[in-house]
Amino acid sequence: MEDNVKYVIIVGDGMADYPLDSLGGKTPLMVARTPVMDWMVKHGEVGLVKTVPDGFNPGSEIANLSILGYDPHLCYTGRGPLEAASLGVRLQPDDIAFRCNLVTLKDKDDQILMDDFAAGHISDEEAKHLILDLDREFGTEEIRFYPGVSYRHVMVWNEGAKKHLSLDEIELTPPHDIIGKGIGPFLPGAGNPVQSEGSQEDGAVRILDLMNRSQPYLKDHPINLSRVSRGQRPGNSIWLWGQGRSPQMVSLKKRFGIDGFVISAVHLLKGMGVCAGLEVVEVPGATGYFDTNYEGKVRYTLAGLSRKNFGYVHVEAPDEAGHMGDPGLKIEAIEVFDEKIVGAILKGMNAFPRYKILVLPDHATPLSIRTHAPDPVPYLIYSNEKKSRDNSVETFDEVSASRSGLFVERGYQLIERFLKLPER
Repeated sequence: MEDNVKYVIIVGDGMADYPLDSLGGKTPLMVARTPVMDWMVKHGEVGLVKTVPDGFNPGSEIANLSILGYDPHLCYTGRGPLEAASLGVRLQPDDIAFRCNLVTLKDKDDQILMDDFAAGHISDEEAKHLILDLDREFGTEEIRFYPGVSYRHVMVWNEGAKKHLSLDEIELTPPHDIIGKGIGPFLPGAGNPVQSEGSQEDGAVRILDLMNRSQPYLKDHPINLSRVSRGQRPGNSIWLWGQGRSPQMVSLKKRFGIDGFVISAVHLLKGMGVCAGLEVVEVPGATGYFDTNYEGKVRYTLAGLSRKNFGYVHVEAPDEAGHMGDPGLKIEAIEVFDEKIVGAILKGMNAFPRYKILVLPDHATPLSIRTHAPDPVPYLIYSNEKKSRDNSVETFDEVSASRSGLFVERGYQLIERFLKLPER
């Protein structure tokens, strides 16, 4: 890492995609107007990076760990503990933390469907009341619920790894992977039931019981009754997944001399920052949705870089559009990202004599499947000290990046290339 250089990584969650017939065989990144990122490509470096190693679920937790320079093979234990860290929940060695979504289930054709993994993007205040009430109703010395943001929350099973069979190894399906599908085949224990041994309870049965018991309680909760009366989707069930123990991660400061911060509306990213030794900067009005405070994120980023030498800025909106399967909305989210985040940060970086910027999606969220995919994603690196070069790549998108010939196969090594990129 070079001295007196400001570094910022800007992540457009889920921006990458597949070509669509409705877009003339192009991806949303290819169709979107992205003059800022295109200009940076022409004056910097562009390539592909594999942020999701083979064998891993292509979730944001895996991809962002890679971008931050952590090999998921060595440090990933589950999504739940990362989100617990962001909430200040300290896990003991045998505690298991779960991601706890508020979801909308719907009866249709004699089966129960995953209608919405985000419960209509329920408000923070409504969700907080639901989760705290759930904790009062179902919480015990073993089981505790902690409110997060919107539909994203945490459940902790105290000493769960000690008391139950392979609780951190039970296969649990992310709800955004089964949008519109019947939930039956994806319920805990459905694919590979775990048998009880002696006095030890089957953890999958306990998890399923909690999910089932939450449904009649949430269905009749005044907050959900009010949401239904307004034509909004209710948070009528919890969905538990992403479980794991507290991860062991060496701070970025010890590894690279980074004194940095993270800006995100998503607790997963905040928790990852905590585990990586980064300061979590809270931006008022940051929602993790299309109405997030873009200007605030830029302002707090530049202010943070005046104090520290590294910033990690995460924007969720393109991923949300991908899950919704809406091409127009995803294109718009990418264009807003280019203008209001990348463009505004690039302009503000002129206050610093030396700086480098890395821009990339964490993973693909293709509109055609409405969930995450493990395909390599495009990245660009721009340095204000690098001289303009003859770059045949003129746009920032999946196809152009593949033509550059640059490919970082181990995603966790990209940060080293970014921090130590030789001048040309």
